[in-house]
Amino acid sequence: MKKLPLLLLLSFSFYAPVAMSGPVEQAYQKHQSNIQVRGNGTVIKILSDDNNGSRHQRFIIKLTSGQTLLIAHNIDIAPRIPSLTKGDRVDFYGEYEWSNKGGIIHWTHRDPNGKHTNGWLKHRCKTYQ
Repeated sequence: MKKLPLLLLLSFSFYAPVAMSGPVEQAYQKHQSNIQVRGNGTVIKILSDDNNGSRHQRFIIKLTSGQTLLIAHNIDIAPRIPSLTKGDRVDFYGEYEWSNKGGIIHWTHRDPNGKHTNGWLKHRCKTYQ
């Protein structure tokens, strides 16, 4: 095994990760909407479905930055995440809409008309779109 110089070893031992501001956090800070974003977070609350118009499965996730997001997943187009529970990790790709509570992610499904970027949710290695 090749020995590394002591200075290099010391620099690794003092490494501390720095929190990076991603596209979702930047969009929130700038009050931007209609931005396609990707990220992940931990489910902190399961909400009742929104049954007005198109039905949406709704839940709130918390990003590592501490920001919260409402996920509004259209279950008339895409399958529901069946066994979602508080504490689960969810990856997302969808459209960000600004709100003073952190924002909303929607368009987490394919577009049946082919005019919008397809989005998705991933939970326990399964993709929902």
